[in-house]
Amino acid sequence: MTITDIAFGGEGVARVEDFVVFVPFTLVGETVEVELTEVKKHYARGRPRRVLTAAPDRVTPACAHFTRCGGCQYQHMAYATQLRVKQKQVADLFARVGGFNPAVVQPVIPCPQPYGYRNRIMVRSQWNKPEQRLNLGFMRWDCGLVEDVLECKIAEPGLNEQLRYVRAHPPPKGGLKVVLRLPPKDWIVPPDSFFQNNFFLLPRLVATVREALQAGGMRHLVDLYCGVGFFGLETADAVESFVGVEYDRMAIQAARQNAAARGVTNGEFIAGRVEEVLPGVLAQFPGDATAVLLDPPRKGVARANLEQLRALRPRQVIYVSCHPATMARDLNILCADGVFELMRVTPLDMFPQTQHIECVAALRRAGPAAAAAGGVKQDLPTPHPFDQPCNANDN
Repeated sequence: MTITDIAFGGEGVARVEDFVVFVPFTLVGETVEVELTEVKKHYARGRPRRVLTAAPDRVTPACAHFTRCGGCQYQHMAYATQLRVKQKQVADLFARVGGFNPAVVQPVIPCPQPYGYRNRIMVRSQWNKPEQRLNLGFMRWDCGLVEDVLECKIAEPGLNEQLRYVRAHPPPKGGLKVVLRLPPKDWIVPPDSFFQNNFFLLPRLVATVREALQAGGMRHLVDLYCGVGFFGLETADAVESFVGVEYDRMAIQAARQNAAARGVTNGEFIAGRVEEVLPGVLAQFPGDATAVLLDPPRKGVARANLEQLRALRPRQVIYVSCHPATMARDLNILCADGVFELMRVTPLDMFPQTQHIECVAALRRAGPAAAAAGGVKQDLPTPHPFDQPCNANDN
């Protein structure tokens, strides 16, 4: 088969007339011998048995576990090609799922360190009955077994030191998970609270959010799903005041401590559900000078919360997400009937060698002309099954 595209999720796409076959670890233009492993009515999946004609951008993977471990999908792909592939995938998703002009998607901002960047991994244990030993590592991409991993090439060196310690002092049995984490410098983060897992590209992520705020001339920020207060505190000097909202009370406590440690006094943090807190918070600020920042979990923003934003109509919305498909879906709802207008989407490669990509979208409240222009689908399509990326290593 000849690979003609790379689907969101990392699999190569081949076709036999109108029948689609998804083949992982392949590149556009390659001819591969494929063994089918799953056949459905309209598509099939397979594994590459041999690469008959290799693409010029194929490279030697750095990790010995690649093609078995489910954590990485792109180590066989030159890094510049990874960036082009991800930009196209995001643009295609925004066109198909969100109904947006793909031109709003900017080129991907690269990571300065494509390997050794992750500051958090989750290691799983599983009893290997045939070999009578405990496997420690990550879920395989093709089955429910754990790949025994000696070293993770995308993890920071400090995490690999922790991994070696866990292997020398393994869990007492299979079925357990061990989270290995390097704490961010000068931040208080409770064990179960979220923090971005790539310190190397984090400054560019903050800069992208800051640029959106400043371009909109916003004086106030409402930071929803704020976690330990990262975005609010990092952009506090760009606004007159801000409010962070988070349901996790331990994270809110940490956010207040992080603010005190930095001497930030122009913001506050509120523990509560977004739908309960949002109307009262937005009422404190003039709508024409207020931005709402959304940094939700992978599943996206609840429809009720999106409808609240449509009704309250702040001047600007900035949406940060590691799942472009749910992001495009949510932005379609926000932009329906011309309520908001999508200005740009900036992808950042927070997850090199993997299918995952972080995006920052900037929206502004639209006027009557935008509403008349339309350009946004009102009936959301059913997400394509391959718009939902796997999460084998909890990216």
